[in-house]
Amino acid sequence: MPFWKADCSESVEEALARLDLESKRNKAEKLAKLEAEKAAKAQINMTGTGNSKEEACYGDPLSLESDKERELSLNEKARKLYPERGGDPYKPSWFNVLIKGEGREGLDKMKCEMKVWKVVQQSYLVRLLMDALKSSGCEIDIRRHISCEVCDVSVTGGYDPTLNQVVICQNTARYKGIIQGALTHELIHMFDNCRHKLDFKNIQHLACTEIRAANLAHCSYMSGLTDGSLSFGSVKEQHQECVKERAVRSVLAVRDVSHEEARDVVDSVFEKCYNDLEPIGRRIRRNSDHMQKAYWERKSMGYDLSNKNV
Repeated sequence: MPFWKADCSESVEEALARLDLESKRNKAEKLAKLEAEKAAKAQINMTGTGNSKEEACYGDPLSLESDKERELSLNEKARKLYPERGGDPYKPSWFNVLIKGEGREGLDKMKCEMKVWKVVQQSYLVRLLMDALKSSGCEIDIRRHISCEVCDVSVTGGYDPTLNQVVICQNTARYKGIIQGALTHELIHMFDNCRHKLDFKNIQHLACTEIRAANLAHCSYMSGLTDGSLSFGSVKEQHQECVKERAVRSVLAVRDVSHEEARDVVDSVFEKCYNDLEPIGRRIRRNSDHMQKAYWERKSMGYDLSNKNV
């Protein structure tokens, strides 16, 4: 057993007082350490970064357990939106079969794939993005890189960076215009990942690509007026606000952060990402010839390949 050397010069009362003081000091140090850890986690959740503004940091970089917990959390959130991404085929309940008319997922998948094929052949934006991916060394095989699946009703598409696949939600993206919008949005994510090797665990990377997708694929001036995100007034400022709100909603869909935290992250990277118009080169106005112009201008952008082999 251990052996302690006795200090005969110290009385019993003095020893008890000393031990009590040491106990209080140790307790205060532990509380201070816990508060510091909570503050660090709060900073990470708000910005996606630790002490460096340039590099993402998630807790203790040497902690494998924290990495596993974060990975499981992100996967679980995505799996709720895209249940088939977990490897489980969608199985509708009897209620959904009888009341909602589900149970024809195989037929819906075939219809979705046919519509995707037509959009790939006919959409100027989709063809431009596929040319840009091919010229950037990330050629697409639509049988491999685009998948029609059953999703949560809150989404029409998604991008899976692990498998490098675009998901088109066969139960919500049923019309050509919706499929074109979903494909354009998700192919921008694929292009960004091809060009920059994004870290989708980094909330700033996620916010940036969502800003670009909203800017290039969704926030036309007329669509903004229609959905209420734009109003008559300063068109430029209103357009930027539309992009910000769409990006915030996209971040909230896959990350467990508050609206305020998501907005702060979007604001922190907005200027740079909003002004990056690659590979389309322009913001598209609804009911205009901007899609055709963007496609024909692809040569000046360095994307002059064709999609004859897709």
